[in-house]
Amino acid sequence: MRKVVLDKGVVFGGGALVFIAGPCVIESRKMAMDLARRLTALANKLNVGFVFKASFDKANRTSVDSFRGPGIDEGLDILSEIRAAYGVPVLTDVHEPWQCARAAQVCDVLQIPAFLARQTDLVVAAGETGAVVNVKKGQFMAPEDMAQVIRKIESTGNRRIVLCERGASFGYHNLVADMRSLLIMRELGYPVVMDATHSVQRPGGLGTGSGGDGKYAPALARAAVATGVDGVFMETHLNPKVAKSDAANALRFADVPALWRKLIKIHEVVRS
Repeated sequence: MRKVVLDKGVVFGGGALVFIAGPCVIESRKMAMDLARRLTALANKLNVGFVFKASFDKANRTSVDSFRGPGIDEGLDILSEIRAAYGVPVLTDVHEPWQCARAAQVCDVLQIPAFLARQTDLVVAAGETGAVVNVKKGQFMAPEDMAQVIRKIESTGNRRIVLCERGASFGYHNLVADMRSLLIMRELGYPVVMDATHSVQRPGGLGTGSGGDGKYAPALARAAVATGVDGVFMETHLNPKVAKSDAANALRFADVPALWRKLIKIHEVVRS
């Protein structure tokens, strides 16, 4: 399997477990900086690879009235400050091709949202930046379908690719996480990450927003690490109840340290 190396020494597919974590969306500079500081300190304490994630814009919100974020200018400024202040790689979503080059000037990883995994112009634009591209498998896609997404990115000469599982549609307002998909995608030759928190989401389940069952996210994370996955993606917030996006499935930061320790132990057993 191909290794994907980031500038800050974080390696996907190198045998170590990598954590991607942060808030769903940048709610404010203070909130993002504070959470980045806490998460980076935890990663350093546990000596584990870590990428901070936060979105400058959530273009896929259920309602037109939903909070979307500070926008690309302010959002990238905040992510750049986090990267410099804490020496941590950063990841953000891109939704339109024109955003890719801008975001790649700041971010180590560009993330293709699950709803947009088949959007050729977006995927190719992300690949052309040379940044690491983390593609979330669409809820409507089989894991083997990601081979065609890989081909699109590889057509740009970029082979810094990570594949991300986030559940598959299972009737209305529900997702199911099939652990086989992690193994199938790894057979495509690139590192695979499990998005534990979005896999317990209930898309549109609240009518004007998405619901979720965040209490089950740790179990899915443990199961994914037991399969030998290369990384775990999780959204976290100091107080998920007041989060402006994905409040129902985000993990409380207070619960993250114990979970990370448990996942590291599982990973050590699997890799031994």
